[in-house]
Amino acid sequence: MDYSLAALKLLCVQLKSARETPSQSAMTLGGILFQRAWLQGILVSSDDGGGGGGFLLDDGTGVIELSLAREFHNRQWNIGTYVMVVGGYFVRTGELPMIKVHKIVDLSPFPDREAMWYLEVMEAYKLFYQPVFEE
Repeated sequence: MDYSLAALKLLCVQLKSARETPSQSAMTLGGILFQRAWLQGILVSSDDGGGGGGFLLDDGTGVIELSLAREFHNRQWNIGTYVMVVGGYFVRTGELPMIKVHKIVDLSPFPDREAMWYLEVMEAYKLFYQPVFEE
């Protein structure tokens, strides 16, 4: 993972436009090279009842699969929890896209975070992504 490439603040619907680069170690979104995505949303499903490995995250614009690193398996993640995740983004043929999570934070104690997230994504788009798209 190349940590010199920023994790893009995105919504699931925006990730649908991402394309693999020829090297397949990175993705491109409107000319912006990235490997990691930063998303926020609600955990809506678990592959094992809430204890570990995989979840589905719904951000209101789409659903994405989460694969948690082992270090997060010892924490209880409940369905309905509002979380922030950062991790590698992977497109899989015939399946939901996936984030291999290397950072996850429970934001449920901060009820304003969900409303603020949409504003953060819009601000990032206007300041950083839109100028590149328009070139």
